[in-house]
Amino acid sequence: MPVFFINSAQVADGTVTITGPLCDHLRGSLRVAEGETFWIGDERRRRYRVKALEVSRHLLRGQILEEQANQSPPNPPITLAQAILKGDRMDWLIQKATELGVASLIPIVTSHAIVRPRTERHQAQQERWQKIALEAAQQAERWEVPEIAAPCDIMAFFEAQPSASCRLILSERSDGQSLATVALPSKPDESVSIAVGPEGGWTKEELNKAQACGFLPVTLGTRILRAETAALAAVSVIQSRLGELG
Repeated sequence: MPVFFINSAQVADGTVTITGPLCDHLRGSLRVAEGETFWIGDERRRRYRVKALEVSRHLLRGQILEEQANQSPPNPPITLAQAILKGDRMDWLIQKATELGVASLIPIVTSHAIVRPRTERHQAQQERWQKIALEAAQQAERWEVPEIAAPCDIMAFFEAQPSASCRLILSERSDGQSLATVALPSKPDESVSIAVGPEGGWTKEELNKAQACGFLPVTLGTRILRAETAALAAVSVIQSRLGELG
């Protein structure tokens, strides 16, 4: 069974109280009954094995049988900035990037992007994508849920990343350095930020802006990949080099 996420405020005196959508899911979809056990986790990177004591329509109360703590991640976190993709391809990308362990994902609006969410829809879209990430993190038994940002203009994104230790931009049709050999940080207080463009690629102005903001062009080789494939391949290469994928 997946690890379900709650807020630590729901844990008190050896018990946990679950309400809302998660209660509905556990009771209705998974049919958790009194006496059954399941795992939950919170934002403090703690997990609990819980025995259901009370299951009602609006509340599930359980007894904590076991507690596990996890230290902070040993490797630099990865931020994936992805040009917004059409239809369910963006949903699929967020799901798979979550499974691969990205710490955060920023949907970006680029010149050649097909999808351009209306400003008034940004919050609703962000909440929908965050829910996809939550469900994927639970299924993958992660210790944390990646943060999905609101859609961001590409130029604003480039200017907002000076704190990233390693800033990369994937440019398949360039003579950029191979992602397999580019220098990566190694300490957990450092970070990696990688930007992946749309199917139509980056404009010259976007590439120039990226490099002016300290982004290094990198490539995955000679193969031309779909945007979502390129993003997941890039994250996989980085995670493998950081020791997160064996």
